[in-house]
Amino acid sequence: MFDSPLDFLSPVIAIAALIFARKAYNQADQLRARLDAMQALASSAAARPTPPPVPAVETLEQRQETRSPGIAAEQAAIAPEPPSPELATTATIPAVPPPLAPAEAGFEERIGTRWVVWIGGLTLALGGFFLVRYSIEAGLLGPRLRTLLGGAFALALLAAGEWTRRKESISDIAALPIANIPAILTAAGTAVAFATVYAAYALYGFLAPATAFILLGLVALGTLAAATLHGPALAGLGVAAAFVTPILVSSERPDFWALYVYLAVVTAASFGLARARIWRWLVVTTIVFALLWTLPCLQCGPSMVAPHAFDVIAGFVLACLLVVCGFLFGPPIGEGRIEPISSASLTAYLLGAALIVLTSFHADGALVTFAVLVAGTLFVAWRAPAATGAVGGAAALVFVVFAEWAVLGNPDMLVLPGGPLPGIGPGAIGESITLHLVAAAIFAIGFGAGGFLAQGRSTNAMIPVVWSGAAVFTPLTLLIALYARIAHLDRSIPFAILAMLLAAAFGAATEILTRRDSRPGLAISTALFATGTLGALALALTFALEKGWLTIALALMSMGTAWISMQRPIPFLRTLAAILAAIVVARIGYEPRIAGDAVGTTPIFNWLLWGYGVPALSFWIASHFLRRRGDDAPLRVVESAAILFTVLLAFMEIRHAVYGGDIYRAIPSLSEFALEVCVALAMAIGLERLRLRTGSVVHNIGAVLLTAFSGLVGAFGLLLQENPMITPVEIGGGFINLLLLGYALPAVLMLLLSYAVAGRRTTSYANSIAAGALIFALTYVALEIRRLYHGPDLMTGDISDAEQYTYSIACLMFGVALLGIGIAVNSQRARLASAAVTALTIVKAFLIDMSTLTGVYRALSFICLGLVLVAIGWLYQHILFRRQAAAPSAIPDVSVQPQR
Repeated sequence: MFDSPLDFLSPVIAIAALIFARKAYNQADQLRARLDAMQALASSAAARPTPPPVPAVETLEQRQETRSPGIAAEQAAIAPEPPSPELATTATIPAVPPPLAPAEAGFEERIGTRWVVWIGGLTLALGGFFLVRYSIEAGLLGPRLRTLLGGAFALALLAAGEWTRRKESISDIAALPIANIPAILTAAGTAVAFATVYAAYALYGFLAPATAFILLGLVALGTLAAATLHGPALAGLGVAAAFVTPILVSSERPDFWALYVYLAVVTAASFGLARARIWRWLVVTTIVFALLWTLPCLQCGPSMVAPHAFDVIAGFVLACLLVVCGFLFGPPIGEGRIEPISSASLTAYLLGAALIVLTSFHADGALVTFAVLVAGTLFVAWRAPAATGAVGGAAALVFVVFAEWAVLGNPDMLVLPGGPLPGIGPGAIGESITLHLVAAAIFAIGFGAGGFLAQGRSTNAMIPVVWSGAAVFTPLTLLIALYARIAHLDRSIPFAILAMLLAAAFGAATEILTRRDSRPGLAISTALFATGTLGALALALTFALEKGWLTIALALMSMGTAWISMQRPIPFLRTLAAILAAIVVARIGYEPRIAGDAVGTTPIFNWLLWGYGVPALSFWIASHFLRRRGDDAPLRVVESAAILFTVLLAFMEIRHAVYGGDIYRAIPSLSEFALEVCVALAMAIGLERLRLRTGSVVHNIGAVLLTAFSGLVGAFGLLLQENPMITPVEIGGGFINLLLLGYALPAVLMLLLSYAVAGRRTTSYANSIAAGALIFALTYVALEIRRLYHGPDLMTGDISDAEQYTYSIACLMFGVALLGIGIAVNSQRARLASAAVTALTIVKAFLIDMSTLTGVYRALSFICLGLVLVAIGWLYQHILFRRQAAAPSAIPDVSVQPQR
């Protein structure tokens, strides 16, 4: 292909020359553009008139004193006039253009100046760690020599970091956006130092605990001091490496005390650095790492409660000392502010203590540790309002701990109704019952007293509200948990007395706060204590009576909260009423019978009436109270609960009455379908009337859903599945039988519903309901005729000529009756229904009667049909249309009558 090497190099050189030429051309274009911009700025500045310089007053007077009079007069004659105001106020634009913005670093520059250095620092640290591990696995060096080499490597890295920092600090080169090499080297050195001291103590036993603690503290303090010089890069890498060190330098038999002492020292150093430099991100990172270290260690069981407790206590104390703003050595903060990091730090270590309690199955030491940290949280939040958010977190964790303890004693609360599962969970009353009672009493008094005394102490309304919310929530939830664990949700007079005492305390607090002057958050706190009063009273009622009263009590609480919201227009109370309603709805999903097997067998007057009726009435009253303040989401939730409980009350009572108390029967019946359809239609009529007055979207949707439900059950349940002509059904004797309930009454209710929606909904909607009424009415007539000829069993027997003729005559009479009603009340809908029935009769006469009837019945069928058709035509001609024609003619006669 190429005769000589020059033939090959020629095109290569040409391509390279072209590339360099193109690059030079681009650079020349950029320089030309910059020069043009500079010339444009200079020309625009020169084109503007520049006012003459005005000499200083002192200098001018001095010069005039030294000059001769002739020279002064000559200069005065040729002096220019003073500049105009426009020129005097015009700013002079400098001729030098502003400096251009530095170009953004490219991909290659970022790799070479930043990423490589960061990866190199991390590689150095990992190299030291893995070198130690390799020496251990291969048995190359003894433990003492390994430790000495690790220390030497750490010192070398620290020395390199300090040397490079000093070299860069005395350099005259402008700083570039590059990675901080001294900081990375120092971070790697501190991490290796941490690992070396920890290995010498935990793995080889060269150091006593006190010596190891001092050395780790020195390394941590050194890291803190170095980070103040090297910036956040050292802090981030150093803290991450320090927390990862126990994983890389591991042992087959871990010593949790050594680990937690090490973590405490690292946490102290990190918190101290964060406090000195006000690095919030470093506090968050440290807390997350510390909490993550708690999780795998909890798997060791209840026997290791002591070191776990030391871990969370040490972290909690350090957070109080260095992190919480406005408390001891924490950063300062403005008055009345809630600082998220301060609150989250305490809550995180409280979470760790709660996890220790749960994983140790409520060991005494774990519970005492948790109680001490909760008390410390209340104390710190009382002295430092910045940590007020931790009060809410503490209240929630107290509830979690005691709720889990209650569930351990009552595993049946986690399964479907049917009783507890044998052999699951410990006994209801164990050895720690007394300790839990004492802890619950301390928690209730601490949160309650703190929430009451915190009112009026801050200018921020949120602080007393958080305290009062915890003061109400914690005692109530503790009382419920203790009741569930000890009394097994059964009737208990002692717990009822405690609930009454709690209600009295909340009521007294409400009365005292009501009399105080208006302060930030006082109105909301007063409403919360009033809600707590209602809640405690409802619990007292629940504890003193049977299980089903809990549902009633919660529903009454919702109504009471709605009433309080009317007296105190606080949005939170409206939401609370909706939440309570939602809890009651969830409660019936767990046990629809409310009281379990104690529902009874008496129709209507049984536990279903109280379990569903009282909540339904409470929700209706609550919705009435809430509507006075507006239509919003909480009101709609309560209205939905009211409709739901009303419907469920009716349907559950129907199933209870039809099946003798067995509401879980799977096979439905004609009587159940009939009663459900009638009740749904009656409720739909009521909601249609109610929505016109309230304009509620819930009432509107509820009416439509009930109408659709009645239509579906009527079509598929009454007309198909439980139709006596298709399914064997006992309908009873005479005309007072099940057919009247299943078909005649629904037809009447559908007719009433069609008139209720006429003119207020679409015409098709009302006509569809009216068509359903007509279908059910014809079905009732046909089934009653079948009952007349065949008795209670409608499925057997042939259709005789007399029966067939009766069907035709009954349809004709029904159509005529509808026509008469339509003419009497001037209802076009009734007349159209009459026409439909008549048309159906005509079709039956020509398709069925003509082929099946014989003898006189065939003749009478057509004779009667003809007479009825003629009579209908006469009625239309001589009564209906004559009346309609006379009505317009009467109007002009009245208008021309002379006034008297």
